Amino acid sequence: MKIKNTLLPINIKQFKTCFIFVSIAMLMSFGVQAQDKKAKALLDEVTTKIKEYDNIIIDFKYSLNNLKENINQESKGNVTMKGNMYVLNLMGVTKIFDGKKTYTINPEDEEVSISKLNEKEDNAITPSKMLTFFNTGYKYNWDILQNVKGRKIQYIKLAPNSSKDQRKEILLGIDIQTKNIYNLIEVGKNGTKTTLTVNSFKTNQPLSKNQFTFDASKYPKYYINKLD
Repeated sequence: MKIKNTLLPINIKQFKTCFIFVSIAMLMSFGVQAQDKKAKALLDEVTTKIKEYDNIIIDFKYSLNNLKENINQESKGNVTMKGNMYVLNLMGVTKIFDGKKTYTINPEDEEVSISKLNEKEDNAITPSKMLTFFNTGYKYNWDILQNVKGRKIQYIKLAPNSSKDQRKEILLGIDIQTKNIYNLIEVGKNGTKTTLTVNSFKTNQPLSKNQFTFDASKYPKYYINKLD
């Protein structure tokens, strides 16, 4: 009596299925790695470009939206940066960082708050970090290419490595021709979407010697609040 060997065909089928699955997975993995390399290469170009400038002046539009909370805010602002120092004007408030301390000037309350640099500050993207924040702490992937008024804007999708980060993802739009950042879109885990769009980007401008110095004599009636 002959016993039919039914194991061999089944094993061949299983092998073929497994081989196809592994092949697809490898191709997908290769594709993602290739995209990651493209994304990193473009981000490296942006960083190199930024380091070439002595100073940067940006006029921008800022918007914050949350449909669930019915929040829809828009404002214009500007920032002047040199190294890690900056002067930021947004929503009527001026913030000066001289490299050691931050001076927040609020005309409405006639108050100036002064705080020291906190090396362990949260992951908020400050002006001094805005153009290079993506170098550490994120996974990144090549995303869509958009045509914005004749400009080719390539998006890189960033995902924070830390699970404690309240941001779900960040989209960074980069002008392919100039290698400058066009916009930055933060999407929070709570549904809040924050967008910063660059309206003008100037570099190597003549700046005052005291551009990043807080002058208390200009605010004689203001309450000086030293936070630390």
